[in-house]
Amino acid sequence: MQYPFDRFQARIMRTLTITLFDESRMVISPDQVVENIQRQFVPVNRAKTREIGLSLYAIMILLGGPFFLWGSHAFRRRRVERRLQKTRIDLFQDIARLRGIIYAGYYGHWQGASEDDNVGNPVLDSLGYTLPGHRVRDESDDLPVEERTDKDLPGHVFVPEGALPDTAEVIVIGSGAGGAVAAANLARQGYEVLIIEAGSHYPSSRISLEESRMTARLFKDGAVQTSRNRDIVVFQGQVVGGSTVINNGICLRVKQAGMIHEEASDVLANWAALGAPVPESELTSAYADVEGTLGVAPLDTRMGRHNGHHLLGAWHSYAAASSNPLDSAAPAMWFKKNWRSDAPGNKCVSCGYCNTGCPYGRKNAMPESYLTIATGHGARILADASVSRILWQDHHRARATGVELSVNGGRKQTIHATKGVVVAAGAIASSNILRESGLKHSGHGMSLNIACPVPALMPYNVRAWDEDQMATYVDRADFLIESHFQPPMSMATLVPGWFEDHFDRMLNYNKLASAGVLFPADRLGRIKRGKLRFELGDAELDVLRSALATLTKVHFANGALEVYPALLVGQTLHAGMRDADIDDFYARAIVEPDDVVLSSSHPQGGNAINADPDKGVIDLDHRVHGTDNVYVCDASVFPSCIRVNAQLTTMAMSHRATHGKAIFG
Repeated sequence: MQYPFDRFQARIMRTLTITLFDESRMVISPDQVVENIQRQFVPVNRAKTREIGLSLYAIMILLGGPFFLWGSHAFRRRRVERRLQKTRIDLFQDIARLRGIIYAGYYGHWQGASEDDNVGNPVLDSLGYTLPGHRVRDESDDLPVEERTDKDLPGHVFVPEGALPDTAEVIVIGSGAGGAVAAANLARQGYEVLIIEAGSHYPSSRISLEESRMTARLFKDGAVQTSRNRDIVVFQGQVVGGSTVINNGICLRVKQAGMIHEEASDVLANWAALGAPVPESELTSAYADVEGTLGVAPLDTRMGRHNGHHLLGAWHSYAAASSNPLDSAAPAMWFKKNWRSDAPGNKCVSCGYCNTGCPYGRKNAMPESYLTIATGHGARILADASVSRILWQDHHRARATGVELSVNGGRKQTIHATKGVVVAAGAIASSNILRESGLKHSGHGMSLNIACPVPALMPYNVRAWDEDQMATYVDRADFLIESHFQPPMSMATLVPGWFEDHFDRMLNYNKLASAGVLFPADRLGRIKRGKLRFELGDAELDVLRSALATLTKVHFANGALEVYPALLVGQTLHAGMRDADIDDFYARAIVEPDDVVLSSSHPQGGNAINADPDKGVIDLDHRVHGTDNVYVCDASVFPSCIRVNAQLTTMAMSHRATHGKAIFG
């Protein structure tokens, strides 16, 4: 096995590990941490590992060159504190985020291949963490932890290596929320559909509980994709089924009485004002069809028995004492999810691993739903194939004739489309494909729902990991608060702090409750040289400060002893703080985006629908302006940020564009 980082880079990682940890308290060696990191990044693309490698060189130079490698522990720690932890220099703050990779290497430690091989895993044992298959189940309340593979896509629906077709009637680029729905609808109409997916196929039988392995294989760039300025980590799936395989199945509409705050921005009114009217009745009908197919239903409260209830109880205590009318009117609800919970054999076993794929075959993601429908009507899937551009009949780009793609590590191929092409590779990838195809106005006006975590130390064992990762939410109009918790490796990258602070916080893993804020950043991004350039302004930072302050007060309202906002410095807030002091803390602590750890799983826009070709890339029917047979059916069509989790609306918009419509004649 060829490792992605050379010996010198590995030496830098080892030294940084020894600096961040007290070696005497580590339960695995620094060399094992480096080995874990090397193995994790083997399947990640070379461009990303080269970028990380250069950052390692930069961190060594920044921290003292050879003195960092061979100096005293005290010297190295002082350098890290001054130049990484407490810096205000943007470049240094960007480099400081490498600490998350080191923490992943430690807390993602895995032995052998199976859960049974990890009985006695020293890292998991040190946290008091029990893997799902070894948890004591309450027979009156819990489901047995058993794998299901009967919903896995059969092998015959995939195009075998070396047997690429020359033509297909319809080519659908992308197999996620938008592409799968479009493919199913078109296949049901009798079109010969070929679905092309850049990622590999990982059915439940190939998904394990080894977080490092799954994040490296199921996520774009191994889950370390960032915006161009590195201010925001952008999580996207790169696997058959797209991000639906690695998300929590949350299904929220942009408008729904009782589920959305009455004072929240009216998304459809905003779209109409921008020149993109979508009749509410049509979208409502599409939502209903999709929800029926997926079996969308409110989450069983059993699956949020710890952390989910914490957020609801904390919110009700906080809101009861608040004088802000937005608080009193805020819906505090259990999420609706797409697990077909009405089917007895499909109920979630609350393992807590949704974000690295469902190893027990319970989640009703695209492979288990719309891709099954599509392939049942003759569609085929070409995995591990990356489309670079659309081919045109002539230089006017009015009619697409096929696509150019890369297979087997870069070999170029052409597949012709006799009817047309549907682009649904996700907001960033779709914009890049269209730009490479000559549509230079693609990739502008991109939006994000931005998330920021806030864990809290409770005075009792919460065991938040023994349930669904995301169970409940509060819609506060200008932002959402969502309960969430992660398995050890992922949680370690979310828990802020340095040195012994971070180590001690992780040792209190069983006593941590956690939630995060989600706020809209509307049309602030664009694609530049293939990557997302995204700049937050003062207005967005004001919302972020307000949201984090509110969530901090909510945690304290439910008895939290300490709160750990995801700030780069890693400060601790203590129970007993006055509300005004909490507000003042965030006003001082967050001056710019680099001061806080931000992420997004919901890129939107870039190819907005609009009646006016000068204001949008596609028309109101999702056809690219000026073309006869190219459609876009993913979240890139959103004219503005929808502010809630994006997958259901992506599916509904794709359904509205393709259901019962012979779009290719």
